[in-house]
Amino acid sequence: MMGSKEEDVPIEPMEKPIFLEDMNEAELATALDLPAGLHNLGNTCYLNATVQCLKTVPELREVLKIFPGGWATAASLSLPAQSITAALRDLYDNMDKGTSRAPLVLVQMLHLAFPRFAEKTEQGVFQQQDANECWTELIRMLQQKLPAKVIDDVQYNNAEISEDDTEASKPRSFIEQYFGGIFDYELKCVESEDEPATTGKEEFLQLSCFISTDVKHMYFGLRNKMQEQITKMSPTLGRNAMYTKTEKEAINAKILKDVKFPLEFDAFELCSPELQNKLAPMREKFKEYEDTLVEESCNAKAKDKEDSIKKKIKQEPFWFKNDLGSNNSGYYKLQAVLTHRGRSSSSGHYVGWILQKGDTWMKCDDDVVTAVTTEEVLKLSGGGDWHCAYVLLYGPRILEVKEDNTADNTDNTEA
Repeated sequence: MMGSKEEDVPIEPMEKPIFLEDMNEAELATALDLPAGLHNLGNTCYLNATVQCLKTVPELREVLKIFPGGWATAASLSLPAQSITAALRDLYDNMDKGTSRAPLVLVQMLHLAFPRFAEKTEQGVFQQQDANECWTELIRMLQQKLPAKVIDDVQYNNAEISEDDTEASKPRSFIEQYFGGIFDYELKCVESEDEPATTGKEEFLQLSCFISTDVKHMYFGLRNKMQEQITKMSPTLGRNAMYTKTEKEAINAKILKDVKFPLEFDAFELCSPELQNKLAPMREKFKEYEDTLVEESCNAKAKDKEDSIKKKIKQEPFWFKNDLGSNNSGYYKLQAVLTHRGRSSSSGHYVGWILQKGDTWMKCDDDVVTAVTTEEVLKLSGGGDWHCAYVLLYGPRILEVKEDNTADNTDNTEA
């Protein structure tokens, strides 16, 4: 019809949409924000799972990025810690590029430093190894090479510090700062009431969960491990005698038992009275914050009014001022689970389950990475022929509070 408006012809977009099925591995990992997987080089899942779990510690990633030096095959026998630390640093850098990687160099350095990990089966493939042994050896190597971090006073602006915390602790390495702790222990002879109890301190990098017939939760397993019977020479009796060893925190056959573990863990009851007193101020802050959330949820109008005011999110320091890497509240949050499926720790299959962002969990089964639910992670407590939690990695629960920037806006207006 003369004079009529022509129909609008859709314009072809400048960038054509890319569908998931058309993406390569790198594009898919970027689009879905998936962590990089690790190829299995022949029963190396124990190492892959360990590497994935340790990668969830942000402070470890930061200190590895600035670690100097490289690795060399010839020097690996004389300098295993240097080579393994450098190999782990390079592997993490490659994994950050978003595609699955083959941990060839790290496996080679591990085999040179610890020949037992290089043992092969009759078929000529590497034997399965114990993931916790691998974890322990990697931590020990990192402990030798990663220096202790220096406290940045800027990070601790206006933080409340316990008056009892007067002496600066001097850890020897980064690992002791962020992975280590100290037991206050007491030894009491059960066969002689006249013999006085002896006390002392003992360092640790890992807490063991003692699983007995009556243990159904991780907390009770930890508590039972902190009170055990040992045999030692009694100076009073002049012979070996039974002692009760009580600690407070400052065979490869698999036990198929369901032991529940929490997403959030409170270590307060496992701590010494002195440490409990130091934890009190930050725990009170957590309580005040949680009370505020409850109050806001009961008063929608107040919440809407608050949301209308622009506020920044501020993270409260989670460590004591003179003890970088410590936990000043006793509250922990689960961030990685290393599981095992099989009848013994030297066989079967290992998988890493890691907390990505928020409450999103990822299952890292070698080079296959998939998203899983929180419920699936909690089902890893054991009790059957399914993936069973072997190593649990907890990080500090960080308090995030809203910071009113009204003063900043006032300053800008006056300017």
